[in-house]
Amino acid sequence: MSKRLDSVSKLVDKNKIYTIEETASLVKETAKAKFDETVEVHIRLGIDPKQSDQIVRGTISLPYGIGKTRKVAVLVKGEKQKEAQAAGADLVGSDDLIEDISKGKLNFDILVATPDIMKDLSKVAKILGPKGLMPNPKAGTVTFEIGQTVAELKKGRVEYKNDSFGIIHVPVGKVSFDKEKLVDNIKTLIEAVTKAKPSSAKGQYIKSVSISSTMGPGIFVDQKI
Repeated sequence: MSKRLDSVSKLVDKNKIYTIEETASLVKETAKAKFDETVEVHIRLGIDPKQSDQIVRGTISLPYGIGKTRKVAVLVKGEKQKEAQAAGADLVGSDDLIEDISKGKLNFDILVATPDIMKDLSKVAKILGPKGLMPNPKAGTVTFEIGQTVAELKKGRVEYKNDSFGIIHVPVGKVSFDKEKLVDNIKTLIEAVTKAKPSSAKGQYIKSVSISSTMGPGIFVDQKI
């Protein structure tokens, strides 16, 4: 453990479950890197991630975004292209954009597509898939509601999905955010994940919630909001 991490870890009581308000203050206090660290929430779920009917996945628009501007590309035809541009999409196209992707030009963070163009993406699925960029209805990135979707993504809509260990990892802002903004974002996320409990999941659903900055120690937080 580095001297920096060792010193800030001493500020956190590993045996204590902090309130969300206390955690928001503490995560700012323990972030000592020379850049604006991301604040991330880790939620350990009481699910069997091997069972498809217990996968927890969804999207949520955080009240104050995540403090990062993401480049949004949109695959769409006709009049919908104007709608995408008006909403603030960074890249808009159809066959030309697919051609760029086939050449490895992935100058975007999120790719949105209308349902009618998904069949054309099969030729670049092997490029997009491994990078997590393939549009997906469950992630809300396959839709005809292009304007609304692009606007939400630019403002900070995020996707949450459990990993192979049944843990969800989601960014909820930057340490430079006001404490109140972090609190609202954290509460919004926990509330959404709580409501997304699969009907087939038995026993305790949320096992634990911890919060940390990019380079900071984990802080266990009370999941009750």
